[in-house]
Amino acid sequence: MKIMITGATSGIGYQLAIAYANLGHQVIACGRNPSKLKQLISLNQNITSLCFDLTQYQDYPDLDSQIDMLIFNAGDCEYIDDSLNFDAKMFERVININLISVAHGLEKWLKKVNKKGRLVLISSSAALLPLPRAEAYGTSKAGLTYLGKTLSISLKEHDIEVTTVHPGFVDTPLTQKNNFPMPMLVNSKQAADKIIQGIAKGKAEINFPFFFVFLMKCLSFLPLTLWQRLAARMV
Repeated sequence: MKIMITGATSGIGYQLAIAYANLGHQVIACGRNPSKLKQLISLNQNITSLCFDLTQYQDYPDLDSQIDMLIFNAGDCEYIDDSLNFDAKMFERVININLISVAHGLEKWLKKVNKKGRLVLISSSAALLPLPRAEAYGTSKAGLTYLGKTLSISLKEHDIEVTTVHPGFVDTPLTQKNNFPMPMLVNSKQAADKIIQGIAKGKAEINFPFFFVFLMKCLSFLPLTLWQRLAARMV
């Protein structure tokens, strides 16, 4: 297979690129850091790279051939510490990276995905339940999850499958900034392995760690007033 991965220079994307290349697949690793991309492609001859900034939509490169899988993995997280002093610029920044860039990527590359191919959106378990301070991040990932679920219906007629991924806490440069407990934390290689296994099984939705995401989904069924009281204790 030929697989394109955004956000491939660190975390889950990096591990996905290495793992798929080691399995013999051709990987197009995308990122904005040329030195990290150079280091990545030196690890395996099956990896090539595209260097661009996801926020600069006009600079998205053309693909010179068809691909079998398109994985949107790149993302960012910033927290709103004081909702009363809402930071619209920060909110817009997170939405642009986590959601709007995916829309532009779909416009640019989706037609390059072969029939019987697959689109993979790396969302987050934060999409499943409203969490304090995560107004920007959670909104972007909830939008990504909705997008994935709707595309899984509308792309059926084009013979393209869609997988939406909801990881719990994964030890990446993104989460290493967090100053709060992260239960059931997994490393990025474990996360990549779970994603690859789920894709191989043709899953439309991949959730891990299972118990963590199961708990999140159960809590989402609580009356909102009750969840508000519980969540307020996290602030």
